[in-house]
Amino acid sequence: MSRYAGKKGLVYISTSGTGVATSIAQLTNWTLDMTTDKLDTTCFGDTNKTYVQSWKDIKGTFKGLWDDSTDSLFTAADSADGVKVYLYPSSDAISKYFYGPAWLDASVSVDVSGRVETSASFAANGSWGKK
Repeated sequence: MSRYAGKKGLVYISTSGTGVATSIAQLTNWTLDMTTDKLDTTCFGDTNKTYVQSWKDIKGTFKGLWDDSTDSLFTAADSADGVKVYLYPSSDAISKYFYGPAWLDASVSVDVSGRVETSASFAANGSWGKK
């Protein structure tokens, strides 16, 4: 089992559902939540609650420093047909990644005593996979 430092993570997104995904520079963090819905199947006489697993609710976030040389996150957020997202835990394991189509929301945050930061959240817009 290999171990990796998060400093080599990568995010690629397209600015439309049919566009080519490119690396998003200046990011410092990404998350991927692949939680599944659990449906309550508890019946009279059961000794505890029981569940069956349903659909994955794939969503996540990325954040980093605002880059005045590109508007790609905000262009992607305006896409009428979503975007393509590729999330790499490490560039040292480039053949391992998560991917799929998504809807994207972007924001910028300015703090008088901090950095100018950008962030985005996404939710699946179709089937996701992992390699």
